[in-house]
This record gives sequence, C-alpha cells and structure tokens, in this order.
Amino acid sequence: MEQRFAELTVELVQGDIVDQPDLDAIVNAANAELRPGGGVAGAIHRAAGAGLAEEAVPLGPIAPGECVLTGGHALPNPHVLHCLGPVHGRDEPGDELLASCYRRALETADEHRLASIGFPAISTGVFGYPVREAAEVALRTIRDVAPDLRTVRLVRMVLHSRDDLAVHREVLGDLAA
Repeated sequence: MEQRFAELTVELVQGDIVDQPDLDAIVNAANAELRPGGGVAGAIHRAAGAGLAEEAVPLGPIAPGECVLTGGHALPNPHVLHCLGPVHGRDEPGDELLASCYRRALETADEHRLASIGFPAISTGVFGYPVREAAEVALRTIRDVAPDLRTVRLVRMVLHSRDDLAVHREVLGDLAA
C-alpha cells in the first residue's frame, strides 16, 4: 500500500528491515546505550557488523524520543538512524516520545539530504507499545512532518508480521480519508 502526503510517498510492506537495499537509511529501534540487543536492534547490528557498535556506542546514551545517525557499515544502506522509543506504560508521555522518534528521524534524514528511509514499528516489540496505537502515532507524525521535508521523498514502514501490516494499512487508510 502507498499513500502520498505532500511530496512524500509512504509505503507499507511486510519484510525484514535489514533487507531494504534501495533505501538511504534504515531506523534502528535502539536501546539507550546504542548497543547490540534483541529484536530489531540485534538484527541490524548483526547485519551491519561490529563497526556499527563501535561507531554508535560512543554516541549514547540517548533518551526516549531521541535519534542519532551513524553509517551503515556492512548494511546495503549508507546510514542508520538510531531511535529510542518509549517503553509502554513507563516512559511518559508515551505518544509524544514515540512521535518524537519519527519526527527526529525524518528531520535528521532531511538535514543529511537523504531521500529514503525505512522504519520498523518502533516500541512495539519488547517495549510493549500496542501496535494500533503505535501505528496511529507513527503515521500521523509522518503525515504531519511531510510538508516540511526538503529531500526525504520515500518512507517505507517495514512491518514484521502480516497482522502488523494489516493494522498499519487500516490506520493509513483512515488518515488518507
């Protein structure tokens, strides 16, 4: 599914965040220390190699809602944007912190003249954010930031499961209506 907001195209796909070779950057759902971990962070660090942690760890710790940029190392993408999403029910206000992840990643990508970025569903894994609520925050934030972007023209939401993809499709359809 695709939807345009201003000059930005938003795509929804089911897939693997580390297998998006046509994107300038992918987003790591990072931990505060920017170290390898489980879930998305573990997959990205494994695919990128040890150089990613060597570059990223000195940039940490980061707080929920913050974003930092590194190189992609052994990934097919030149850049990785590391965002620390909120832990649902602990880091408050969760919706504002989650929106900040998406906004800051898009702004950072734009500042570095990137044209395309891939996001996972930040905070929906071990951080426990409900998928529908997270999709609403993510897609609304992307829509709202779109008119201000100068270089970012493609956002791809790379969802792990068919169910997550279906929820994001519903939410995107509602936003586009």
